[in-house]
Amino acid sequence: MSGLLRLAVALGLLMALVPAAPAQETSVRPHINRHYEDADYERWRQTFERPGREVYDRRHDIVAAAQVQTGMDVADVGAGTGLFTELFAAAAGPTGRVYAVDITETFVRNIERRAKRQGLGNVEGIVNDARSTGLAADSVDLVFLSDTYHHFEYPQAMLASIHEALRAHGRLVVIDFRRKEGESSQWVMEHVRAGREQVVEEIEAAGFRLLEDAPLLKINYFLRFEPIVRP
Repeated sequence: MSGLLRLAVALGLLMALVPAAPAQETSVRPHINRHYEDADYERWRQTFERPGREVYDRRHDIVAAAQVQTGMDVADVGAGTGLFTELFAAAAGPTGRVYAVDITETFVRNIERRAKRQGLGNVEGIVNDARSTGLAADSVDLVFLSDTYHHFEYPQAMLASIHEALRAHGRLVVIDFRRKEGESSQWVMEHVRAGREQVVEEIEAAGFRLLEDAPLLKINYFLRFEPIVRP
């Protein structure tokens, strides 16, 4: 066998041992975010920031439970109209930073303008895409998702991006709708892809450990995770 032939055979055997690259994740909920394309900020603000919506009514309790401290760097992923961004910015103080992350540029730019009017100089907007938070690696102490997880078209990719963005001591807080047959509204049953148990399974499979399931809310659940080192 010639030297070139032996080299070709060896390379062929080596390539056979290398695992194939995983197929790109397909969307679990195509077009789930179509309503936010070219969004009317003030209209959605009236929807998101209104009495009667549980996360609005309990917003101060939620911020306290998120345990934001002075100097922390926080990512409000799926920031929407900026309800929690502003509260986190006040809690983190001028030595901290809050990233308002959303796929809708109209939301992000209005959050930045609103923060500037209120003298909150520690807010930075990030327009992300459906597969990534747009955050730098090891850049934040807390990633916060409020009624956002069910809007992830590509949850595996987004969770990988969140894991990468969190520092070793960081935390992931997830608030989303309880989805139970016979108990949840028809809107939740039709709109929300997965219930709490499935969400926990997906997040843990992405390299997180569940630390707390806080009995804080009724319509929504409140979960706290920590990132674990992947093998």
